[in-house]
Amino acid sequence: MAAAAKTKPDFVALYGHFDALKKRVSGLEAELKKAATPEALIEIPSFYRLMVGTGTHAGWQRVAFFLPYVAHKKGADSMGKQLAKGGVSEMRLFQIIRSDSPNDIVQLRRLVQQVKPTVDWQYFGKTLYYWDDDNRNKRQLLEDYFLAFGK
Repeated sequence: MAAAAKTKPDFVALYGHFDALKKRVSGLEAELKKAATPEALIEIPSFYRLMVGTGTHAGWQRVAFFLPYVAHKKGADSMGKQLAKGGVSEMRLFQIIRSDSPNDIVQLRRLVQQVKPTVDWQYFGKTLYYWDDDNRNKRQLLEDYFLAFGK
């Protein structure tokens, strides 16, 4: 039997599932917001309701950690650009870039709570999902932030 083809994570579908589920399951969004770190989600029942059929590893934890705070719009500006437009100081962004996990993600979520961005979840979800794989995602966030000032 041939090996099953790997499918790419569909972060837009997960956001849609979250949006529909929070309307049906009382307290789902509030429960997810209680998590102080992505890892803390493993102790929250709503996380498992949300992730049925998806997975619960660290990449999905980081994605779910942001779902209650970030809306979706196809083709929206990158997170870095929205942080720049939202008036986030470069010093705060460099704190995130220089921090290790989970502090970097926790600090990023604080900025997101301040700015209240709408992003393209397919792009932003990928950034979060692969956040710890290398520094490429942090570097891209920083690049998008600074390039926003040139336009």
